[in-house]
Amino acid sequence: MTAGAVAVRRAMPLLLLLPLALGACRAVGAIAGAAAGAAAGTATTNPVVGFAIAVGVNAGIDELQNYIARVRQNAEQDEIAKAVGQMQLGETRSWQIVHDIPEFDNEHGQMQVVRLIETPLTQCKEVLFTVDEGRPAHLRRTPYVTDACRDTRGWKWAEAEPATERWGYFQHISR
Repeated sequence: MTAGAVAVRRAMPLLLLLPLALGACRAVGAIAGAAAGAAAGTATTNPVVGFAIAVGVNAGIDELQNYIARVRQNAEQDEIAKAVGQMQLGETRSWQIVHDIPEFDNEHGQMQVVRLIETPLTQCKEVLFTVDEGRPAHLRRTPYVTDACRDTRGWKWAEAEPATERWGYFQHISR
């Protein structure tokens, strides 16, 4: 067994644990890519192979993180839209989403239906909602407004969010 292969074998447990330890970090793809590229470059003694592997691992992990974020965000939006569909004009209630794995980034807040929008095609409701962060003594409540509309499958989030940060697309209510 070559020295490079021994180095890769010794580093493998750490490489596998790295994404778990840095799960919430946006730099995890770059870090994992650099580690995998360095290990591959050392094992093959070819820096081009190491670079190619680093770029591939970085892109793959970044895309996986983006996919997971989209799935989680859709679950949050579906939860809010489903509740909005059951609410009457002026009604206020709490909302919360609890993700299975990992148990961080669980969102919660308040929502209120502020306007009904009736069209010949569908019914929509404009909703003011907050995303609450922190504990009650230090609660930070950020308000947003969006629409939910009825379709053939029930109530769905009516806003599209291409290439935007979390909640950033929606009208942020200034204080």
